[in-house]
Amino acid sequence: MNRRRYVFASVASVAGFAFDLFDLFILLYLASTLGPLFFPSASPTLSLAAVYASFAVSLLMRPAGSVVFGPLNDRFGRRRMMRLTVLGVGVSTALMGAVPTYEASGLFGPLIFILLRLVQGLFVGGVVASTHTLATETVPERWRGLVSGLITGGGAGVGAVLASLTFLILSYVFPGDSFDAWGWRVMFFTGLLGAGISFLILHKVEESPMWQEQIAKKGAKPAPVRLLFRAPHLRITLASVLVGSALGASYYLTSGYLPTFFAEINELPGSSAGRLLIWVNLIVVPATLLTGHLSQSIGRRRVFLIFGGANIVMLPLLYWLMAGRGPGDELQILLLGLVLAFFGNAVYGPALVYFNERYPTEMRATGTAICWNFGFAIGGTMTTFVSLTSPTIADIPSRLMVFLAVWSVVLVVAVVLSRETRGTLADRSVERT
Repeated sequence: MNRRRYVFASVASVAGFAFDLFDLFILLYLASTLGPLFFPSASPTLSLAAVYASFAVSLLMRPAGSVVFGPLNDRFGRRRMMRLTVLGVGVSTALMGAVPTYEASGLFGPLIFILLRLVQGLFVGGVVASTHTLATETVPERWRGLVSGLITGGGAGVGAVLASLTFLILSYVFPGDSFDAWGWRVMFFTGLLGAGISFLILHKVEESPMWQEQIAKKGAKPAPVRLLFRAPHLRITLASVLVGSALGASYYLTSGYLPTFFAEINELPGSSAGRLLIWVNLIVVPATLLTGHLSQSIGRRRVFLIFGGANIVMLPLLYWLMAGRGPGDELQILLLGLVLAFFGNAVYGPALVYFNERYPTEMRATGTAICWNFGFAIGGTMTTFVSLTSPTIADIPSRLMVFLAVWSVVLVVAVVLSRETRGTLADRSVERT
């Protein structure tokens, strides 16, 4: 019976996070299409930057989602709030497919599109509070590192693969100009399908036993958000947000930017890019499973230091090698993309449980969601800055190399200044002021 509980909690967390990211990934896959439709400009890089800015807007709302839904998770439970937030993400995503373009409505279309991105970001931030605590609070200690890698990598990998498959299928169904007319809309509409599947899975899930025990002992009295920013939690929160920022930059500047890199730098047609992205995103799952489980043996801190240090050199080098490839070099691009995605994603395998272990149960959903969402919101905006600092498309690879090297150094420094957390998920008392 316990094994069944562990499995369903893990599957629900992976599925919830996967469809959460699927809805976010849609914009990354459609960036080149949506730029001229919603943000027309004489400069291709400015149109691209505007699309990524609308992506960043959603990311920046995720911390607000943490503040709203984190305490609700700590008060009413992880399972109940996951159902609400997953539905919110699915509906707001689907509505984006119905927004009129700039040509049809002028500024009205882009404004409504950005408003829906704000709403989506709010709910996405709430999903994290549930998915990033339910399973790790349910499984035994020896599996927590593995489950951390499973949720982060499985969620990211499955979400990205689903987005890749959807993009690939719709590219065939709506070839050429028809994709610009209808294909991108249908892709947004699929957000409702993800919400429906998540609801079905959650029907079989039980509430987190740690949360139930905490409620039985102390009642539904979660710690207020302000305690995260007061002693003794202030230093923990700031350090964790910095770690999350570096991990977010690593993720969004590799897996998150590859769809644009394939299209704009390698000049691959949509169908070819879609096929490559499926394989590249699949490598994310074994990468984070490896590092998540490894952190259960050698510690979260050592895993961050090993892979963060390697990424200072590896990620810029791989982008430099990829930049010189074109449509006739698909195999080389695939191999380089696989290695890039492996290192770019492996580094955050232990992140989920690392954040969990920094806070007690009665404020864990809030603390984990705020550290993850603030961190990944900051890291996610780096895609916009890469585009803004690139005068031309040809300048994008060099900017990616610099940004990735700098953020990898930031990660190493932040981790050096932090303590090991492995094995500390057991509840502690919260100091209230």
